[in-house]
Amino acid sequence: MDCMKLNSESLKNTGFWKQAGITLPQFDRNAMIAATNAAPKWVHFGAGNIFRAFPAALAQSLLERGSETTGIIAAEGYDEEIIEKSFAAFDNLSILVTLKSDGTIEKKVIAPVAMALNMSFQPHIDALRKIFASPSLQMASFTITEKGYSLYDSKGIFFSDITEDLTVESTGNEKSCKSFIGKIALLLLDRYEKGAFPIAMVSMDNCSHNGDVLFNAVKTFADVWAENGTADKGFLNYISDKTKVSFPWTMIDKITPWPDYEAGNMLTSCGLEDMNGIITAKNTYIAPFVNAEETQYLVIEDAFPNGRPALEKAGVLFTDRQTVEKVERMKVCTCLNPLHTALAIFGTLLGYELVRDTMKDTDLVKLIEGIGYNEGLPVVTDPLIINPKEFLKEVIEVRLPNPFIPDTLRRIAIDSSLKIPIRFGETIKAYIKAGKDCTGLKHIPLVFAGWLRYHLGIDDDGRPFEISPDPGNETIKAALAGFSRCIKKKGNDIEPSGKITSCQIKEKLKPVLSNTSFFGVDLYAAECGLGQRVESYFMQMLTPKSVRRILSENLT
Repeated sequence: MDCMKLNSESLKNTGFWKQAGITLPQFDRNAMIAATNAAPKWVHFGAGNIFRAFPAALAQSLLERGSETTGIIAAEGYDEEIIEKSFAAFDNLSILVTLKSDGTIEKKVIAPVAMALNMSFQPHIDALRKIFASPSLQMASFTITEKGYSLYDSKGIFFSDITEDLTVESTGNEKSCKSFIGKIALLLLDRYEKGAFPIAMVSMDNCSHNGDVLFNAVKTFADVWAENGTADKGFLNYISDKTKVSFPWTMIDKITPWPDYEAGNMLTSCGLEDMNGIITAKNTYIAPFVNAEETQYLVIEDAFPNGRPALEKAGVLFTDRQTVEKVERMKVCTCLNPLHTALAIFGTLLGYELVRDTMKDTDLVKLIEGIGYNEGLPVVTDPLIINPKEFLKEVIEVRLPNPFIPDTLRRIAIDSSLKIPIRFGETIKAYIKAGKDCTGLKHIPLVFAGWLRYHLGIDDDGRPFEISPDPGNETIKAALAGFSRCIKKKGNDIEPSGKITSCQIKEKLKPVLSNTSFFGVDLYAAECGLGQRVESYFMQMLTPKSVRRILSENLT
């Protein structure tokens, strides 16, 4: 078989792709690009793996059905290498490798991206400004992760680039910002000044009330700019008027791991060139392909003041805000995300690397069953459009054990300090609101203790491991200074090298466990009462080979 590079020219060789078992896009790509350039409808910010595996694939489905003639304009505001090495190098094409739980694999060229823009490059910013000035633009969607919306550091102080952008002044008729949200605010300001055209700003990230998170970030800029004269006061009214600019709530769900070398090797064996994944300077894992599971959900509040693509034809569920909130809470706080975090923490401590392997461990399966069925479902409100118990059952019995999904615990553990307040704290709040006794919870506080133990960077066998990147790492590591001496490796044996008292545990942990930014609640508050339990669990994990024992003892 001849070798072929993934690009626009190679798509003409239909025989090669058929022989390779890779489905080609069933629409006129040149016509799509022309139509998108003439009257853009959809811009997506955050050009990573989940975008190509899900929103881009949805857009392709609509193009192939003939429901739409325009595609997506992708923009990346964090890691410019994504655009250069994952889009431009392959003519904005990618391959979606769907890894099904029955072992079958589906391979498809994804091609609805009409343009891929790097927001660090001024000509590309200029192109975005022109796009945002277009009356035809209906929506801007986002997959930029929770931290993409953050304006403040751990001390509640604006990041330096945010401070600088809030005081931006005009240079002639031009304004510029350094921060991502600042750039988004400027694009909306452009749209306002060029005609105040309507648009939907659609966050698809896994954070509670994601539409409000995006709105509040943009409003921070609008408030200050309206006050200092960077924008007139009508701009604040514009973004606050839902008939002009909406910020719908959404729930997205599709397990999309980092690109796996086995998938790359498989595509290479099919005759494709340059299928190796890379890690960018900003630690982003990218490749010309994306591997993902088959199961996917996207639920969106139907609030689009300028119309929208007919995404319901591709399986998207449109509903009201209240239903989206219920679905989002069901998934993020109970049925998937908390289970992922728990597996990442304890799986790493027990020496695992992949999610699928943790699902062969009966203790870890019992742990996530307890989190989901025993502690989460009792306070979940049924959204009706998706059954929570059936969703949870599918996650535990089909999705997480999928032996063909190479998802890593290290990926799942990234930015856990931003996730834990939502994934577990919201459940505790629901118990408090319902008047339920929180002190009966044992699986969730066990995860909290495990997360602290994880930050010692030593697994249950005394081997060091690399802690995943997280803005809370330095704070947690400082609070735990000295505890790691209790577990050290000597030859082939593990032995304790120091004793820690319960008073020392409390003294060091209380500032962390009472910090609502880490857990969503003060764990020592009377209505919660979980602080001492977390202390106890953590202390018991400070002896050699104790993590397994603590899990086994508390999951019976």
